[in-house]
Amino acid sequence: MTMGERIREARLKKGYTQSELAELLGYKSRSSINKIEVEGRDIPRSSIVKFAQVLDVTPSYLMGWDDDQSKQPDDLEVLMSRYDNIRPIQLKRFPLLGEIACGEPIFADEDKESFVMADMDIQADFCLTAKGESMINARINDGDVVFIKEMPMVENGDIAAVIIDNEATLKRVYYYPDKNKLMLVAENPVFEPLVYIDEELDEIRILGKAVCFMSIL
Repeated sequence: MTMGERIREARLKKGYTQSELAELLGYKSRSSINKIEVEGRDIPRSSIVKFAQVLDVTPSYLMGWDDDQSKQPDDLEVLMSRYDNIRPIQLKRFPLLGEIACGEPIFADEDKESFVMADMDIQADFCLTAKGESMINARINDGDVVFIKEMPMVENGDIAAVIIDNEATLKRVYYYPDKNKLMLVAENPVFEPLVYIDEELDEIRILGKAVCFMSIL
């Protein structure tokens, strides 16, 4: 059976006319459904899911992967077994601790009443909202949410949330212990590196490593 024939069979089983199915799916007229059922016009995969939902069958049935019309609880497992890039997303609440500067350091509010829902696979302890444009070449833009794994030191070149005299900034960190020197480098050539040496380091505290970001774009 073709996909069109399977759609027609499922439609008749539900008792829908072509006009009724067209209306449920947002098509302008029954002729669109007729062309799919009779002429075999291709439909995009996103529409296959909509057809399956309205007709109460599985997408895999419409695409000819199996002959069982009924929805099975393991549909997702079947899809996951066939496509490496499909997996379920389980969400977790991450505390949102205010803003962090992508530019000059700013005060980071610890608003512990706010949370961001994101994939629980993200290995982070909290998140901050990026402000400014100094990290745009790392694809971190103003308003993006940056997830931070709490740690007192990071590897050279890592992007980290850093507290400078009680104000927070997001930069790449380079530490040279033999020179007792710390450089905080932006990902935007407009911004000069921030350099701290000797006793100035007493005012620096690394909050943690940036492990992920969630773009608003």
